Amino acid sequence: MPKLGMEPIRRAEVINATLTCISIYGIDGMTLDKVAEHADCSKGVVTYYFKNKDNLTVEAFKAFMAYYGQMIQAEIESTMTPAEMMDVTLKHILTPYRDDADKKINVSQLDGTENMYIPYEDQGRLFVQFFSKAAIDPTLQEVVSKSYMADLHGIAKIFDYGNKTGHMSVEDSPSAAYGLLAMVVGLSFFRVANIPPVNGEDNRYICEDYVNRFKGGSL
Repeated sequence: MPKLGMEPIRRAEVINATLTCISIYGIDGMTLDKVAEHADCSKGVVTYYFKNKDNLTVEAFKAFMAYYGQMIQAEIESTMTPAEMMDVTLKHILTPYRDDADKKINVSQLDGTENMYIPYEDQGRLFVQFFSKAAIDPTLQEVVSKSYMADLHGIAKIFDYGNKTGHMSVEDSPSAAYGLLAMVVGLSFFRVANIPPVNGEDNRYICEDYVNRFKGGSL
């Protein structure tokens, strides 16, 4: 049994190690032994918190999906305009390219949101691994559903706020949010498949153009 007071730290280390292993080896190649090695702990510590590989995979997926919402919430401020709020949202759900392969995965809030991080390439690999498994795993599908329903609600609220302040004109906020999130998911797959847009730019501009269509007023 881990030392008293170490539980949250050990859990976080195991989750981070699991995501690292999935990014490197894939879900099928991830093993409890490899996770223990990357977490610098015994296999017994891993199974103490997470009964088996399936349980560990689900919890790691939850942490991966929650990461984006946590990062968005940490940056959005009530004084921001709707456009600024949307910029923060897009920055995290469709990250601009960055050369950060030297950084490590950390989805734990124990040291503060400012220290949470998922490198650019890891985001793409984890996205494909988890979503390909979710296609045939009802438990993982439920994780996706809950996370995306929350995302849709949050994005729709920004569109509603834009309508209220006169900065945006959106007839159907839930549908507009649905379209934007569907676009993000599709563009994420295109990134992993290395399919660039026609003009060769970072494909996130497609989402920005979509949002700009709703802008008006003083923006």
